[in-house]
Amino acid sequence: MARRKMQRIVHRPPLYTEFKPVGVRKLSLNSIELSIDEYEAIRLADSIGMNHNDASEEMEISRSTFSRLIENARKKIAQFIIEGKHLQIDGGNIHFRNNIIKCNSCGHMFNTNFENEIIICPSCGSENLVDLAGGFGHGRCCRNNNEKRR
Repeated sequence: MARRKMQRIVHRPPLYTEFKPVGVRKLSLNSIELSIDEYEAIRLADSIGMNHNDASEEMEISRSTFSRLIENARKKIAQFIIEGKHLQIDGGNIHFRNNIIKCNSCGHMFNTNFENEIIICPSCGSENLVDLAGGFGHGRCCRNNNEKRR
């Protein structure tokens, strides 16, 4: 029987979740899915410049698992660029440490944690807010997971 996959920790949800070549209709493209944990591996290693040991600790996974994640992510990003595919970020066995809330009225985005529930935009007072972690089906589970880790 296969071992259960450990949940990976992701700092916060991605701001953008879909990418495609300019001038090509999405319907005519083959899609490739980059999991959220693969996205986080790219963010930590290639955007921030963390070494694999530190990045694996940040995600609370083994170094070998992190190396597999980053290798898979880089292969998918290469396919996206070279073959002109539609790239979508979604899925993965993850929990977010923090969250991003976006106001659909004024466009303001702000970082938050799961302890503070925000229902009104601090910029314009609107209640037209989007919870980016909630868009991935997360929120309460991440709040509970963060409480357990303390």
